[in-house]
Amino acid sequence: MLNSESGLLVQEWVALQNNYEQYEKIAVYIKLTSVVLFFIGLVMSLNGILSGLMVLVLWLQEAIWKTYQSRLGERILMVESMIKQGGNAEAEAEAEAAAFQLHSIWQVSRPGALGLVREYFANSVRPTVAYPYVMLLLINLVWLYK
Repeated sequence: MLNSESGLLVQEWVALQNNYEQYEKIAVYIKLTSVVLFFIGLVMSLNGILSGLMVLVLWLQEAIWKTYQSRLGERILMVESMIKQGGNAEAEAEAEAAAFQLHSIWQVSRPGALGLVREYFANSVRPTVAYPYVMLLLINLVWLYK
């Protein structure tokens, strides 16, 4: 049975999980927006360089968004671990002190500007993020040099 400390962690887990899923939906919307705007640009014969830049901007935006989401994912795993440890008094005391600490924990480990850029880049090259942007850029190159 969950006591009040575990209950706090469960509340946090539910909130984090709901937000994690919301981030996923928004990432899909960013992808869809990129594809639609790109093909509108092709149909309207907009400048290919501008179309390519638009794709790059939206790709970076999704990478930043996925970086935020990954921070939630890290915290979800930490909360799940604390919930799993529930049952002994020492673990429960640690869990109570650790509940609702997403931003405090991230602030302590926050990288500098260069570290943030590296984190964004690392997320941008993940296959689930890079697709469809790589394909759109390839189509754009073919369109430019046809």
